[in-house]
Amino acid sequence: MLEAAVLTILPGAVAFAAAMDLLTMKIPNRIPAVMVLAFFPLALVAGFNAWDMANHVAAGLLMLLLGVLLFMPGWFGGGDAKLMAAIGLWIGVDNLAAYMLWVALAGGVIAVTFISARSVPLPRLFLGEAWALRLHRHDTGIPYGLALAAGALLVYPQTVWFSSLVR
Repeated sequence: MLEAAVLTILPGAVAFAAAMDLLTMKIPNRIPAVMVLAFFPLALVAGFNAWDMANHVAAGLLMLLLGVLLFMPGWFGGGDAKLMAAIGLWIGVDNLAAYMLWVALAGGVIAVTFISARSVPLPRLFLGEAWALRLHRHDTGIPYGLALAAGALLVYPQTVWFSSLVR
């Protein structure tokens, strides 16, 4: 059971969050909530000690603080901040630098892609799709949940969760 949970909860949740952000420009509260609620019992089953728990909770709180700081001037959505906090909880302090690097790189690629795509006509295939029309507008933000998810998926295999699978 632990193996299935480790291999599906974070990857599935961040993939769903990315898809929702792409399609609606919103990340439902239930996604980070499920991630947080699943973390604690799974961490106990995986054998996390008090230090491991503190490490992961600190990472979640640091990411929440960063998310709030990015939300306040309007650079980030509230769902992005909550998702980033939940991801921080799962990846721990030891992986935050790598996570932020991957998020920055993915975010840059995604931003350049969206900005470039907005300078050409929308393909006919997408003309009837409200989400595509919205994303193609110059006054629409970038769904940063995509970068948050990419960073999480790239860092997750280096976390203690994967080492718990081979204990």
